[in-house]
Amino acid sequence: MNQGFYLFFLLALLAEIIGTISGFGSSILFVPLATIFIDFKLVLGITAVFHVFSNLSKIVLFKKGINKEIAIKLGIPAVLFVVLGAYLTQVIPLKEIELSMNLIILGLTLFLISGAGKKIQQTNFNLYTGGVISGFLAGLIGTGGAIRGITLAAFGLEKDVFIATSALIDLGVDSSRAVVYILQGYFLGEHLILIPFLVVIAVMGSYLGKRILAYIPEKYFHYVVLCVIAAISVLQTIQYFRV
Repeated sequence: MNQGFYLFFLLALLAEIIGTISGFGSSILFVPLATIFIDFKLVLGITAVFHVFSNLSKIVLFKKGINKEIAIKLGIPAVLFVVLGAYLTQVIPLKEIELSMNLIILGLTLFLISGAGKKIQQTNFNLYTGGVISGFLAGLIGTGGAIRGITLAAFGLEKDVFIATSALIDLGVDSSRAVVYILQGYFLGEHLILIPFLVVIAVMGSYLGKRILAYIPEKYFHYVVLCVIAAISVLQTIQYFRV
């Protein structure tokens, strides 16, 4: 295994730690970092498989915080629409969609950070809408956690509830799209060697993230989530224009 892969695994661990602390998963950071090393379609396949182990780790570590109502109402639409998004990866130009998504996400996060949208009602409509959009984008471009993170942050959930519920939803989303990606040849038998490393990184990153999270006061947690999302959206937008 060459030095590039060691750096890849180190960055994956960093993405997992930050994803755990911010509560919405590592894909929003892992996907752009991974594309530096490997083809985008392989990134989609690895991300989906990696996240299955990542989410299982978070569910075990934060299991007491799961909100079943939110998980069902946000999760079922997400699982249904992630399959549609995953199939459309072969026909839709992804770069333009990714740019639009980053700009929309940046606008939403700044709106919530400013306090203008302090707390959004936890209505069925908002839950279903957040599930549909986050699931579709997760399938299409590999990262829908930002939309789900914004939705959950807007509800003002406690950090353990936020992380555990988000991980449970993400487990359904990633399991579904992993099947589609594997069927489309994005993750092949030759890539199975990566699985033991991904399992270790997922468990270690989730554990370290939880330890760090214990030092972040509850009242600041949602600002951490939104600031991480905003920063990554800016970096991805800059990267789009530099390519």
